[in-house]
Amino acid sequence: MKRLFIALTTLCCLAVFVGCDNYETYGEKKDKERDAISKFISDSSIVVISEETFHAQGDMTDTAKNEFVYLNNNGVYMQIVHKGCGSPIRDGENTTLIMRFYEQCIMDNSQIGNDTSPYQPDYMVVKRTGNTFTASFTTEGTMYSTYSTTSVPTGLISPLPYINVGRPRTATDHIAKVRLIVPHTQGHTVASSYVYPYYYEITLQRTIDL
Repeated sequence: MKRLFIALTTLCCLAVFVGCDNYETYGEKKDKERDAISKFISDSSIVVISEETFHAQGDMTDTAKNEFVYLNNNGVYMQIVHKGCGSPIRDGENTTLIMRFYEQCIMDNSQIGNDTSPYQPDYMVVKRTGNTFTASFTTEGTMYSTYSTTSVPTGLISPLPYINVGRPRTATDHIAKVRLIVPHTQGHTVASSYVYPYYYEITLQRTIDL
């Protein structure tokens, strides 16, 4: 009986040890996220530039060099492909933007998007107050149907101070297009829950021209 008790105790201790050994701390998950972002940047031949360089270039990134600017305040990496036609969102303005996007989880490569469905975009309702932008999705888009929330990830708001969101009037006009690497702290609920970074390609334009 004593031997059986010792054996059971040993098995319980081993089970607890294995369980603890498999548990990942938040710090370990963040380390994995940083490593995944670094690998993605390397594999994609991305050139990271500072905000100082970005501002010196007229708040633009050189796509020929595959430049992404690292935003110090939130850890987002951003490439502006097209600054966009029209005008930026004005202080005090409320507007609705048409958003088409491609989203890829950098950790597990899962993907969603509406960029191949021209008649089913997402709509982002945006308000600017001073230098602060707030936004929410309407309930008929891919983002809402996937994540069941109208909340816009903070990382997706990051480009708004630097782009125009007009509608094309001529054949040479481009709508705003950006690429983003968004860490979990600036992402949606799944990103923050699993400590997963995401890559985005996004276009934005107004629903009506000004």
